[in-house]
Amino acid sequence: MMGPAHSLSGACAWMAVGAAADAYGQPMPWPVLVVGGLICAGAALGPDLDHKAATVSRSFGPISMVLCGVVDALASATYRATRMKGDPRRNGGHRTLTHTWVWAGLVGLAASAICAYGGRWGVLGVLFVHMVLAIEGLLWRAARLHSDILVWLLGGTSTWMLVEILNRPGNGSDWFFTGPGQEYWWVGLPIALGALTHCIGDALTVSGCPILWPIPIGRKRWYPLGPPKSMRFRAGAKVEVKVLMPLFMGAGGLGAVAALGYLG
Repeated sequence: MMGPAHSLSGACAWMAVGAAADAYGQPMPWPVLVVGGLICAGAALGPDLDHKAATVSRSFGPISMVLCGVVDALASATYRATRMKGDPRRNGGHRTLTHTWVWAGLVGLAASAICAYGGRWGVLGVLFVHMVLAIEGLLWRAARLHSDILVWLLGGTSTWMLVEILNRPGNGSDWFFTGPGQEYWWVGLPIALGALTHCIGDALTVSGCPILWPIPIGRKRWYPLGPPKSMRFRAGAKVEVKVLMPLFMGAGGLGAVAALGYLG
């Protein structure tokens, strides 16, 4: 899937979590729903950090390009070290390590740890990165018409304002994890969910996605999970643009209404 579809699917997934949380008696304050949706939309671009042409690899200039090289090398080395006889030989690490449930869990835990131990600046840093990615994914046409600096400024100002709102009593800085000192631990949830949503989206394409690594399936540890080949599509195909993206928008809107308690 392409970046805009990934971001929309991530936002939609968080709206679904909000609806489920409301149904099970743990409703999200509206700032958590909004901020979590934006974080999840940005995080849904994250797994493509193993590809130098991806939006996430280009969003922060030389910094993200260098990080892309490191992640690609790590993913490639992990693939070579853990492949089984049925896994093909390959060059590069795209759609390997970063496209697994293990990676999704690790980036979610890392984000929560940064928020927990990095204080206010840790929270601002994590949210800034994902706000910029959300802008790049959800507003991709506008983002391409302006310089990266303007996108960063929009991401930074929106991050600062949203954190100020979340910090007000009852607005959700301590949603879900309510113990003393556990503010913003929940931020890791939309980040892990966004990464998983990305993997599921890629599983629908012709290449499939090794989501279940390192669990072996047959003679493969990097089994490209996906539906029957007749149901798969190429990234950027009409079914993605004309069917899935409108579906994500509609389902996300319905989820948001449910999450805010208007359907109950």
